[in-house]
Amino acid sequence: MRIVYLEANAASGMAVHDECKLNFLELKAKRTFRYIVFKIEEKQKQVVVEKVGEPTQSHQDFAASLPDSECRYAVFDYDFVTEENCQKSRIFFIAWSPDTARVRSKMIYASSKDRFKRELDGIQVELQATDPTEMDLDVFKSRAN
Repeated sequence: MRIVYLEANAASGMAVHDECKLNFLELKAKRTFRYIVFKIEEKQKQVVVEKVGEPTQSHQDFAASLPDSECRYAVFDYDFVTEENCQKSRIFFIAWSPDTARVRSKMIYASSKDRFKRELDGIQVELQATDPTEMDLDVFKSRAN
């Protein structure tokens, strides 16, 4: 039997499902995933894992996994080569809030973001994106260094 502990967020009342933290630790430590997309389940008042991307998946696969008109949180493990020719990676946190999303949804995601982000220890870069151009590969490249 697996016991799941949920901690409610005082500001927004959102809890963070254990699977969110466990998957993030796997991405960070073992590189089991390329990305993780998180969704707020309003009825259960908790953040859950919606989708994970295999290590072989690309930035393009990640961008395609985000819905056009709904908010999400996501983390992406971005690999790059420095000017000194060193292989590195950065873990990006993306707050996806498209212009076409419902206002209520944008407010819930905005008010829960900082608390949720604190649960994921090891995020190196944060991006706010309201359309795909704000998180395209060039943005990742410029923010990684």
